[in-house]
Amino acid sequence: MDKTYQPANIEARWYQEWEQQGYFAPSGEGEPYSIMIPPPNVTGSLHMGHGFQEALMDALIRYHRMKGYNTLWQVGTDHAGIATQMVVERQIEAAGSSRKELGRDKFIEKVWEWKVESGGTITRQLRRLGSSLDWSRERFTMDPGLSVAVQEVFIQLYREGLIYRGQRLVNWDPALHTAISDLEVLSEEEQGFLWHFKYPLSSGDGELVVATTRPETMLGDTAVAVHPDDERYSHLLGQTIDLPLAGRQIPIIADAYVDRDFGTGCVKITPAHDFNDYEMGQRHQLAMINIFTEDAKLNDQVPEPYRGLDRFAAREKVVADLDALGFLEKIEAHTLKVPRGDRSGVVIEPYLTNQWYVDAKTLAAPAMSAVEAGAIEFVPKQWENTYFAWMRDIQDWCISRQLWWGHRIPAWYDDSGNIYVGDDEAAVRAEHSLGENVSLRQDEDVLDTWFSSALWTFSTLGWPEETEDLKTFHPSSVLVTGFDIIFFWVARMIMMTLHLRKEVPFHTVYVHGLVRDSHGQKMSKSKGNVIDPIDLIDGIELEPLVAKRTTGLMQAGLAAKIEKQTRKEFADGIAAYGTDALRFTYYSLATTGRDIRFDIGRIAGFRNFCNKIWNAARYVLMNCEGEDCGGEGGDNFTLSLADRWIISRLQETEREVEKAIASYRFDLASQAIYEFVWNEYCDWYLELSKPVLWDDSADPAAKTGTRRTLIRVLETILRLAHPLMPFITEEIWQRVAPLAGKEGATIMLQSYPECDEKRIDSVANADIEWLKGVIVGVRNIRGEMNIAPGKELNVLLRNGDNKDKKRLEENEQYLKKLAKLSEIRFLSPAEEAPVASAALVGELEILVPMAGLIDKDAERARLAKEVDKLEKDLGRVQAKLNNSSFVDKAPAEVVAKEREKMARLEQALEKLEQQRKQLQQM
Repeated sequence: MDKTYQPANIEARWYQEWEQQGYFAPSGEGEPYSIMIPPPNVTGSLHMGHGFQEALMDALIRYHRMKGYNTLWQVGTDHAGIATQMVVERQIEAAGSSRKELGRDKFIEKVWEWKVESGGTITRQLRRLGSSLDWSRERFTMDPGLSVAVQEVFIQLYREGLIYRGQRLVNWDPALHTAISDLEVLSEEEQGFLWHFKYPLSSGDGELVVATTRPETMLGDTAVAVHPDDERYSHLLGQTIDLPLAGRQIPIIADAYVDRDFGTGCVKITPAHDFNDYEMGQRHQLAMINIFTEDAKLNDQVPEPYRGLDRFAAREKVVADLDALGFLEKIEAHTLKVPRGDRSGVVIEPYLTNQWYVDAKTLAAPAMSAVEAGAIEFVPKQWENTYFAWMRDIQDWCISRQLWWGHRIPAWYDDSGNIYVGDDEAAVRAEHSLGENVSLRQDEDVLDTWFSSALWTFSTLGWPEETEDLKTFHPSSVLVTGFDIIFFWVARMIMMTLHLRKEVPFHTVYVHGLVRDSHGQKMSKSKGNVIDPIDLIDGIELEPLVAKRTTGLMQAGLAAKIEKQTRKEFADGIAAYGTDALRFTYYSLATTGRDIRFDIGRIAGFRNFCNKIWNAARYVLMNCEGEDCGGEGGDNFTLSLADRWIISRLQETEREVEKAIASYRFDLASQAIYEFVWNEYCDWYLELSKPVLWDDSADPAAKTGTRRTLIRVLETILRLAHPLMPFITEEIWQRVAPLAGKEGATIMLQSYPECDEKRIDSVANADIEWLKGVIVGVRNIRGEMNIAPGKELNVLLRNGDNKDKKRLEENEQYLKKLAKLSEIRFLSPAEEAPVASAALVGELEILVPMAGLIDKDAERARLAKEVDKLEKDLGRVQAKLNNSSFVDKAPAEVVAKEREKMARLEQALEKLEQQRKQLQQM
């Protein structure tokens, strides 16, 4: 083995080998276990959330593959309607043309060309993460098979009356000219204004004051609403007001939605341009006046002076005109949430338009019942409450988008506006006996990307054909997803699959948290805190990192701010940590359902863990290769106490890991592996093996037993850790396996370790804990009294029982070697203890006589210097915390850190004072 662990030298080589050998494909044997990957956008590249999610799925797949399941991890990508269309449109515009100049067919050809040339970035990155996906089955939501499934579903649901065309309010993107989903709308707080307008009563007996953040929409008002219990306005119900500028009278109505304590308690109602107003308009049969064009300019429904104005120019004119007429009461600064398109960045308008809808209410009832009956289980269970809350309040789903890239809606219109739905125009004409004299045009819209995604679990397996794969792997075993798409994707998959397949799409939904930065902030380019997982794997120098974080930032001053922030945080760039260290970091943070804070300090720690495993393997191989390691069933070896203990603890660790993975507690699984490997196998067992292996006079059978244990425990560790750390475990296993009597071409097809309860040795566990306690006690005394680590000590024991004496007798060799002792013995009953530093292991007292060990004067001076430094540090912290200005104004987490620091300093001072007292007694 190489002297140092270099992940770049092994990762690509092993992944290529696994893929070429077909190890990711289902074995065809055992109980089926399947996961359908949430299809990433074909335009996309890997972000930290992807990396986290893929690592979780790969651990489950590798674990079940090793457990003997017939595993399928279905891979595929999403056509990403808006995102892909925007990318290709920009390329066409950069070449001096436009989408409309090209025409629909030519534009679609360009998109397919781009997909072939540039659409593979994310699949290459998935490979870098070690994801053991079955690439031979890769699907794409626009490939022919899935397109057939999408069309089949649309036609079936239309004929069942579950898809219809209607006019409703949607999120409208005025730049992209399409409806978009709520998930594609980013609502963030911005500074704006609240305008207060006077609306005169038609009777001439006064006025009502209403407030709005969007003055231009008043031209589409069709009512003023008050709360039904608001006595101030009860006498006005049924009356009308004269809507300024518009020349219309609109009614005063009562609705419980109105908050009578907000503003004047009067609310302007614009049903065609506000979602809440739309619902109220439905309840009161109010007119719906659409005042905008597709470009968010004012249309012919408004008075002449405002027609053709952009909405924001219209806002200024409306405010100025109302002010001139004396109808502007006041303007207040106001913080409000502004909805913007996540792709275009423009303000989204609630817009009344004709769209296609799915009757979601009808489909929701069986989907709720499936979860209530336990056919689908959410982990953690509390997410079921979120699911039910959304489903009970579900609205019909707008599935049409005004794009060219996507599944075109299979509907045709004649000149009278009649709608015909079918596989193609010929099928429509045949079904409805329409001759060539009847002109037909196909709907220009495409389906929402989420529509094809809702069919993902079964369409990828060959539906509508009843394939063997469909029979074997559906329903899938588990869906791994973030909570942010429980409604947009998870619920829709459940609804569609139950309706079309009469079975659930998956048995378990494992909901993980979102990946945030080390301060708990959402990662975003505008915050300058985005980390590319590939940069953590390969490393990146400072200048390319700065360029990556600042390119494309348009907001004034933002690029400079983020550059400064990046240079401060990553002065030396980002080191190359390798895939296994990144993956293990993800697992260590994967507490169920909570958002995780990603700290680069942790990945550095787990890179050290990889080094630890590598160096342990080198030690084991150096001591075992070419030596007798004890074959199967042989009697040429004996197991020492240390051998029996590490085998026992291995069984307990296997049990812990098994339990953790079964409950999706990847944090506990990784913790159990880490603690066993680092703290027990490496720090203790390897050290305990040295007195046996390096003693020329040791019993050969004992040496063989220790070598056998070293190699077999290491081989088991590699299998235990493989689902979490695939690359390093494969590389080492190839060297270790033959010595451990294991055969096979790859670790990933070996059996997963299982706890053998018979090999749990409580006596060995207790005896080694005693041994560790004595060694640690001696080491602590060395540290406290500043005794050199290499200096041999005499140690005395007292207050022990017969069990302690027996343990000393059996383990004296270990104690002398590991604690650097020249002698260790029990005090006789008549013997008086010398002046000594002491430590306790239970009732047993460990004494290290101090005579001749230390220079008392030098030690006193050293302690005095340390105490003086700590007292000064403590004084500074106490002064801060006694300053009410600091405590009141500093962030709570900063104050908390200062309190923790004070507690640590006080503890350290107390310890030093105890050492000073000990010195005085000597």
